[in-house]
Amino acid sequence: MAPGVARGPTPYWRLPLGGAALLLLLIPLAAAQEPPGAACSQNTNKTCEECLKNVSCLWCNTNKACLDYPVTNILPPASLCKLSSARWGVCWVNFEALIITMSVVGGALLLGIAICCCCCCRRKRSRKPDRSEEKAMREREERRIRQEERRAEMKTRHDEIRKKYGLFKEENPYARFENN
Repeated sequence: MAPGVARGPTPYWRLPLGGAALLLLLIPLAAAQEPPGAACSQNTNKTCEECLKNVSCLWCNTNKACLDYPVTNILPPASLCKLSSARWGVCWVNFEALIITMSVVGGALLLGIAICCCCCCRRKRSRKPDRSEEKAMREREERRIRQEERRAEMKTRHDEIRKKYGLFKEENPYARFENN
Protein backbone atom coordinates (compact mmCIF):
# COMPACT_ATOMS: atom_id res chain seq x y z
CA MET A 1 0.00 0.00 0.00
CA ALA A 2 1.40 3.39 -0.92
CA PRO A 3 2.31 5.70 1.98
CA GLY A 4 -0.17 8.47 2.63
CA VAL A 5 -3.05 6.64 0.98
CA ALA A 6 -6.01 6.18 3.27
CA ARG A 7 -7.46 2.72 3.37
CA GLY A 8 -11.20 2.48 3.59
CA PRO A 9 -14.32 0.88 2.14
CA THR A 10 -14.60 0.38 -1.62
CA PRO A 11 -16.49 3.25 -3.24
CA TYR A 12 -20.04 2.42 -4.24
CA TRP A 13 -19.61 3.96 -7.72
CA ARG A 14 -17.41 1.11 -9.01
CA LEU A 15 -20.25 -1.39 -9.52
CA PRO A 16 -22.59 0.99 -11.40
CA LEU A 17 -19.61 2.07 -13.52
CA GLY A 18 -19.18 -1.50 -14.78
CA GLY A 19 -22.92 -1.74 -15.49
CA ALA A 20 -22.81 1.54 -17.39
CA ALA A 21 -19.88 0.30 -19.51
CA LEU A 22 -21.81 -2.88 -20.37
CA LEU A 23 -24.86 -0.79 -21.28
CA LEU A 24 -22.74 1.40 -23.57
CA LEU A 25 -21.45 -1.72 -25.33
CA LEU A 26 -24.97 -3.06 -25.91
CA ILE A 27 -26.55 0.21 -27.17
CA PRO A 28 -25.03 -0.11 -30.69
CA LEU A 29 -26.25 -3.71 -30.88
CA ALA A 30 -29.78 -2.70 -29.95
CA ALA A 31 -29.79 0.19 -32.44
CA ALA A 32 -28.73 -2.04 -35.34
CA GLN A 33 -31.36 -4.73 -34.81
CA GLU A 34 -34.14 -5.47 -37.21
CA PRO A 35 -37.76 -5.03 -36.20
CA PRO A 36 -39.16 -8.06 -34.34
CA GLY A 37 -41.69 -8.76 -37.11
CA ALA A 38 -39.01 -10.07 -39.49
CA ALA A 39 -38.90 -13.86 -39.54
CA CYS A 40 -35.64 -15.50 -38.54
CA SER A 41 -35.95 -18.23 -41.16
CA GLN A 42 -35.41 -15.61 -43.91
CA ASN A 43 -31.75 -15.35 -42.80
CA THR A 44 -31.00 -19.08 -43.09
CA ASN A 45 -27.89 -19.81 -45.21
CA LYS A 46 -26.79 -16.19 -44.84
CA THR A 47 -24.24 -14.85 -42.32
CA CYS A 48 -24.42 -15.04 -38.55
CA GLU A 49 -24.28 -11.24 -38.26
CA GLU A 50 -27.37 -10.82 -40.46
CA CYS A 51 -29.27 -13.42 -38.43
CA LEU A 52 -28.38 -11.94 -35.05
CA LYS A 53 -29.46 -8.43 -36.01
CA ASN A 54 -32.83 -9.62 -34.73
CA VAL A 55 -32.72 -10.27 -30.96
CA SER A 56 -35.26 -13.08 -31.13
CA CYS A 57 -33.09 -15.13 -33.52
CA LEU A 58 -30.63 -17.92 -32.75
CA TRP A 59 -27.87 -18.89 -35.19
CA CYS A 60 -26.90 -22.54 -35.46
CA ASN A 61 -23.36 -22.86 -36.83
CA THR A 62 -23.53 -26.57 -37.78
CA ASN A 63 -26.27 -26.22 -40.41
CA LYS A 64 -26.04 -22.40 -40.88
CA ALA A 65 -29.68 -22.02 -39.88
CA CYS A 66 -31.26 -18.92 -38.41
CA LEU A 67 -33.96 -20.06 -35.97
CA ASP A 68 -36.49 -18.38 -33.69
CA TYR A 69 -35.15 -18.44 -30.13
CA PRO A 70 -37.35 -20.74 -27.99
CA VAL A 71 -38.50 -18.21 -25.39
CA THR A 72 -40.36 -20.86 -23.39
CA ASN A 73 -37.02 -22.51 -22.52
CA ILE A 74 -34.09 -20.79 -20.87
CA LEU A 75 -31.61 -22.81 -22.92
CA PRO A 76 -32.33 -23.92 -26.49
CA PRO A 77 -32.96 -27.70 -26.60
CA ALA A 78 -30.32 -29.96 -28.18
CA SER A 79 -32.86 -31.06 -30.80
CA LEU A 80 -32.92 -27.48 -32.10
CA CYS A 81 -29.14 -26.87 -32.01
CA LYS A 82 -26.19 -28.05 -29.90
CA LEU A 83 -25.06 -25.46 -27.32
CA SER A 84 -21.49 -25.55 -28.61
CA SER A 85 -22.60 -24.39 -32.07
CA ALA A 86 -25.46 -22.07 -31.04
CA ARG A 87 -24.86 -18.32 -31.21
CA TRP A 88 -27.09 -15.68 -29.64
CA GLY A 89 -26.44 -11.95 -29.26
CA VAL A 90 -22.93 -12.04 -30.75
CA CYS A 91 -21.37 -14.36 -33.32
CA TRP A 92 -17.95 -14.72 -31.74
CA VAL A 93 -19.15 -16.50 -28.57
CA ASN A 94 -21.00 -19.80 -28.60
CA PHE A 95 -23.86 -20.36 -26.19
CA GLU A 96 -21.92 -22.90 -24.13
CA ALA A 97 -19.00 -20.50 -23.52
CA LEU A 98 -21.46 -17.69 -22.78
CA ILE A 99 -23.17 -19.80 -20.09
CA ILE A 100 -19.86 -20.86 -18.54
CA THR A 101 -18.55 -17.29 -18.55
CA MET A 102 -21.73 -15.90 -17.03
CA SER A 103 -21.72 -18.55 -14.30
CA VAL A 104 -18.07 -17.88 -13.43
CA VAL A 105 -18.66 -14.11 -13.33
CA GLY A 106 -21.86 -14.58 -11.29
CA GLY A 107 -20.10 -16.95 -8.88
CA ALA A 108 -17.19 -14.54 -8.49
CA LEU A 109 -19.60 -11.70 -7.76
CA LEU A 110 -21.49 -13.75 -5.18
CA LEU A 111 -18.23 -14.85 -3.57
CA GLY A 112 -16.98 -11.26 -3.50
CA ILE A 113 -20.21 -10.05 -1.92
CA ALA A 114 -20.07 -12.84 0.67
CA ILE A 115 -16.46 -12.00 1.54
CA CYS A 116 -17.29 -8.30 1.84
CA CYS A 117 -20.23 -9.09 4.14
CA CYS A 118 -18.04 -11.32 6.31
CA CYS A 119 -15.34 -8.65 6.53
CA CYS A 120 -17.87 -5.98 7.45
CA CYS A 121 -19.45 -8.17 10.14
CA ARG A 122 -16.05 -9.05 11.59
CA ARG A 123 -15.03 -5.38 11.62
CA LYS A 124 -18.26 -4.42 13.42
CA ARG A 125 -17.76 -7.19 15.96
CA SER A 126 -14.15 -6.24 16.62
CA ARG A 127 -15.01 -2.60 17.35
CA LYS A 128 -16.64 -3.37 20.68
CA PRO A 129 -14.40 -5.10 23.24
CA ASP A 130 -15.31 -8.62 24.23
CA ARG A 131 -16.06 -9.70 27.80
CA SER A 132 -12.51 -10.73 28.70
CA GLU A 133 -11.17 -7.34 27.54
CA GLU A 134 -13.87 -5.53 29.53
CA LYS A 135 -13.04 -7.59 32.61
CA ALA A 136 -9.31 -6.88 32.25
CA MET A 137 -9.99 -3.14 31.86
CA ARG A 138 -12.22 -3.14 34.97
CA GLU A 139 -9.57 -4.98 37.01
CA ARG A 140 -6.87 -2.51 35.85
CA GLU A 141 -9.04 0.42 36.87
CA GLU A 142 -9.77 -1.14 40.29
CA ARG A 143 -6.04 -1.75 40.87
CA ARG A 144 -5.23 1.84 39.94
CA ILE A 145 -7.88 3.18 42.38
CA ARG A 146 -6.60 0.92 45.20
CA GLN A 147 -3.02 2.03 44.53
CA GLU A 148 -4.04 5.70 44.70
CA GLU A 149 -5.85 5.04 48.01
CA ARG A 150 -2.75 3.32 49.43
CA ARG A 151 -0.55 6.24 48.33
CA ALA A 152 -2.89 8.70 50.03
CA GLU A 153 -2.86 6.57 53.25
CA MET A 154 0.94 6.36 53.20
CA LYS A 155 1.22 10.12 52.67
CA THR A 156 -1.08 10.90 55.63
CA ARG A 157 0.80 8.40 57.81
CA HIS A 158 4.15 9.91 56.84
CA ASP A 159 2.82 13.43 57.48
CA GLU A 160 1.65 12.34 60.97
CA ILE A 161 5.09 10.89 61.75
CA ARG A 162 6.79 14.09 60.51
CA LYS A 163 4.50 16.22 62.74
CA LYS A 164 5.17 13.98 65.72
CA TYR A 165 8.95 14.42 65.41
CA GLY A 166 8.83 18.00 64.07
CA LEU A 167 10.08 17.09 60.61
CA PHE A 168 7.10 18.31 58.65
CA LYS A 169 7.73 20.37 55.55
CA GLU A 170 6.97 24.04 55.69
CA GLU A 171 5.03 25.64 52.90
CA ASN A 172 7.74 28.25 52.39
CA PRO A 173 10.98 27.09 54.01
CA TYR A 174 12.72 30.43 53.30
CA ALA A 175 10.07 32.54 55.08
CA ARG A 176 11.97 32.55 58.43
CA PHE A 177 15.06 34.08 56.76
CA GLU A 178 13.16 36.92 55.10
CA ASN A 179 12.17 38.71 58.33
CA ASN A 180 15.74 39.16 59.63
